[in-house]
Amino acid sequence: MEFPIGLEQQVILAVNVTLALVLSSIIGMNRDRFNKSAGLRTHMLTGTGACVFTILSMYAFPGSETSRVAANIVTGIGFLGGGIIIQKKNGALDVTTAAGVWATAAIGMAAGVGAWFLACYVTLAVWVTLAILKRVKSNGNEQEMPEILHAPPTIIPSRLDASPLFAARHKTANS
Repeated sequence: MEFPIGLEQQVILAVNVTLALVLSSIIGMNRDRFNKSAGLRTHMLTGTGACVFTILSMYAFPGSETSRVAANIVTGIGFLGGGIIIQKKNGALDVTTAAGVWATAAIGMAAGVGAWFLACYVTLAVWVTLAILKRVKSNGNEQEMPEILHAPPTIIPSRLDASPLFAARHKTANS
């Protein structure tokens, strides 16, 4: 069985996978830095795997429901996250790391559909959450947040519609 798209398009898809790998490593390096249970390799594999599953759902199985694959990626990552969380008498540990793995899968999925800007933006947002906000609440003592973090958003899209992305991908896959 031959892959339904040509080599040139597959090279572009390989760039999407590489982007997912690189962006996922940014989140993973942060978790490694703090010696968390899921670090660099886990995040890289999660983001890359989510990217490849997303690509396969769009190109290898034309006509099937891509949303089913997306839903199952989220379910699988939830299972992985559940394994990362450690229960203790006084609470749970590594919940933030599990959430980071979940967000890394979303970054991989965004890269998989070719939403490069979105994937980069979410990586930045997750990194800020993990790296900068870690300093805001340190050792259970809340500190004043930097003024820039209080700034309201200036642009709020009234509607996000991803259907043109999927329509373009299916048109390419079915051509």
